[in-house]
Amino acid sequence: MDTKLLELLVCPVTKGPLIFNRESQELLSRSARLAYPVRDGIPILLEHEARPLTDDEAARPNAPTPQP
Repeated sequence: MDTKLLELLVCPVTKGPLIFNRESQELLSRSARLAYPVRDGIPILLEHEARPLTDDEAARPNAPTPQP
């Protein structure tokens, strides 16, 4: 995911920052405890498409996944 795009995107529920998880291809919103899917490089920022974060995922440090 393009880092410039990631800087502009915010959680549609809380307006907080999103963290890209390269492994799961999701944008994580710790404040909303939601994970938004990224499909074919396109973030799907719809609340009904997001999955709830587990307690473990929500507790992890807010460090973005490194990008090449």
